[in-house]
Amino acid sequence: MAKTPRQDVRPRGFMALLRAFRGDIRGNIAIMSAVLAPVLLGAFGLGTEVVSWYANERSMQSAADSAVIAAASNGGSDYALEAQAVAMKYGFTNGSGGVTVTALSGQTCPDGTNTCYRVDVSKVTPLLMAQLVGFQGDASLAGQPAKRLNAMAMAIQSSAPRPYCVLALAGSGTSPALRANGAPKADLSGCNVMSNTSADCNGHNLGADIGDAHTSNSGCGVKQNSNVPTVSDPYATLASNIPTPVCAGSYPQLPAKKKDPPLPAVNQFSGARSWSGVVHICGDAQLTGDTTVTTPSGGAVLLIANGRLDTNGYTLRTASGSAVTVIFTGVNDPNYTHTPIGGGTMDITAPNSGVWSGVAIYIDPALTQNVDMSAAGNSPTWDITGLVYMPHSGVTFSGAVNKSSNGLSCFVLVVDNLLINGTGSILSRGQCGQAGLNMPSNAMPSRGKLVS
Repeated sequence: MAKTPRQDVRPRGFMALLRAFRGDIRGNIAIMSAVLAPVLLGAFGLGTEVVSWYANERSMQSAADSAVIAAASNGGSDYALEAQAVAMKYGFTNGSGGVTVTALSGQTCPDGTNTCYRVDVSKVTPLLMAQLVGFQGDASLAGQPAKRLNAMAMAIQSSAPRPYCVLALAGSGTSPALRANGAPKADLSGCNVMSNTSADCNGHNLGADIGDAHTSNSGCGVKQNSNVPTVSDPYATLASNIPTPVCAGSYPQLPAKKKDPPLPAVNQFSGARSWSGVVHICGDAQLTGDTTVTTPSGGAVLLIANGRLDTNGYTLRTASGSAVTVIFTGVNDPNYTHTPIGGGTMDITAPNSGVWSGVAIYIDPALTQNVDMSAAGNSPTWDITGLVYMPHSGVTFSGAVNKSSNGLSCFVLVVDNLLINGTGSILSRGQCGQAGLNMPSNAMPSRGKLVS
């Protein structure tokens, strides 16, 4: 039998080998895996680093937000140090580990003003797996490619009203306009006090929560502040609402001598009285017995022209649901005095609505003579709900003011200058809003707030 030629076998075996190789995918997967492994590893590493960058930037943003609020709240020359100290608490220390914390003031706010504070927190972090996919970062650290992470925050220093229950306007220029001489029993707790010049309290801080002074504050208030902006007179414009006195040019005064005539009956009060609208008194008024006044719900005005109100050892009281504003007006004449006097008690509630809302006693700001008081709160005793406004008066305050029998706990004293002796206590406070009185206040720097 003849043999098959060799050349006929080889091609057939070679083709079978090729077909077998083509059908075997094990080698292909190995090769593809070897080629793709660095790419997959780099992509995975980049994803992991991006997540890490995001987490870092979230932390940095929290640090920047808190730091810029601290800087704005500080508002002083060391605001930047405070911002960096706050950022450090979040783990971002300026100048360490590639971290930079920068704080700036006078920045342009979103509303166009230049009163904002800005804090930038940046961190340069080294690249790890991201380089496997060709990412070279945007910074360098120790000569190696790195990524810079950034966070920015802006804030503005907000303000909040600080109400005062004692305000010394110091329109006369008196300084100190607020004084205390040995007043160990003074109690102005729950009350803030303000002097438009200086304040000087010897031996006792009055117990006032906050003592502010436009120039220097020496000892007034549990917390004492100097260089505070002045407070403008918030009640002077009420003078335009003072009724015109109905007088015939005669202003009877209290008898100075036995032979002097007594006050007219219309100028004397006692017993139960019903007042509405404006009660006009020309000259001095005097209590001749305890007097209880009933008024409509809107209250009444007792208008005293060129005269005093002498409590004369008795009590002037507003009945429950009633209210009175006592107004002193007239002319600057050395023969007339325009204040409450006497050893009795003024137990009155101011109206809580209308033109004279919250005002218990009002001395016309046009009066600058014979308006001083040497025994305020003591002669007469003040049990008052509302404002006592004496803008040109030098007042010595030595009593204890309580709320009126039928009123809320609210008392505010506005004077030119004030000396506190003895007790000098204000026992009624905290309900002026409910009593209808807008207290004098100052817009004081408060906590910063974010604007972006």
